[in-house]
Amino acid sequence: MKIALMDSGIGLLAAATAVRRLRPDAELVLSSDPGSMPWGPRTPEDVTARALAVAEAAAAHRPDALIVACNTASVRALPALRARLEPGVPVVGTVPAIKPAAAGGGPFAIWATPATTGSPYQRGLIREFAEGVTVTEVPCPGLADAVEHADQAGIDAAIAAAAARTPDDVRAVVLGCTHYELVAERIRAAVQRPGAAPLVLHGSAGAVAAQALRRIGEHPAPDAPAHGSLTVLLGGHQGTLPETALTYDEGRLLQAMSPAR
Repeated sequence: MKIALMDSGIGLLAAATAVRRLRPDAELVLSSDPGSMPWGPRTPEDVTARALAVAEAAAAHRPDALIVACNTASVRALPALRARLEPGVPVVGTVPAIKPAAAGGGPFAIWATPATTGSPYQRGLIREFAEGVTVTEVPCPGLADAVEHADQAGIDAAIAAAAARTPDDVRAVVLGCTHYELVAERIRAAVQRPGAAPLVLHGSAGAVAAQALRRIGEHPAPDAPAHGSLTVLLGGHQGTLPETALTYDEGRLLQAMSPAR
């Protein structure tokens, strides 16, 4: 079994780690184009073109499924990706976890890139799944880029600014960009209010990993032999995990659990 994941940069690490934990025997193909980061400010046409190039590089390795581990690419390019690759390769997009957050009753916040915050796509999800629940959309300029480059001061500054825009009474935060999942505990620490109930964070990595397995008729087998290989594609060329990826637990875990190839 081979699962490919695509993103502009290292935001795919969280979903890749979720797949690895569910199926240690799965071969993973991680395809990104970090030189084009960030995708958020780009036009929809530019994002689509870049997403197709990254996806086709992954598809050349003949995966059983492709996870679009990028919120921006899922918003802008998912129809084009599916038109190009399906039915040969099932394509699984990333949707912000607004539905499970709303099920908790709110109030909750959605942290996302400025391009996604307030977008028709995100507003549509709020109308569909969170009617009657208090929702605050919080733009997080610079956070994804800081995470991509492991800029610790930049991460701290972006998180602090977003936390200042987050109402004190929120009980949950939806992480609306895959990069944010790599610094989830730092976000929790910044938003958690003294004396309040523990803050709930809603990411998408686990859900998309499980959905990818369902799409190909497989089931979780966390006790399977841990012999799944790891192929890294950077701008379409085979490489290794970037050094910045190894500053995060997810990157180190992937490297430790994946035989060299």
